[in-house]
Amino acid sequence: MSQTNAERARALSQNLLEILTPYEEELIALERDAPAVGQLRRALGITIAEACFLITDQDVGKSEWAPPADGATRRAS
Repeated sequence: MSQTNAERARALSQNLLEILTPYEEELIALERDAPAVGQLRRALGITIAEACFLITDQDVGKSEWAPPADGATRRAS
């Protein structure tokens, strides 16, 4: 991802986070009275988590995700 694309992705993720967080807080409160709201709250939580991941780990290149070419396994650091 080029620097401009990375910056844009980060800005979009931060905007998404700012927009969705208050909704998750409301859903948490609603879930106490209506447990069926839990699935929606969890879906929103996953979306927020993915946005946070993109914000914090956007510099991880494809080489970090791809399996090693020689078939060897890498150990987590």
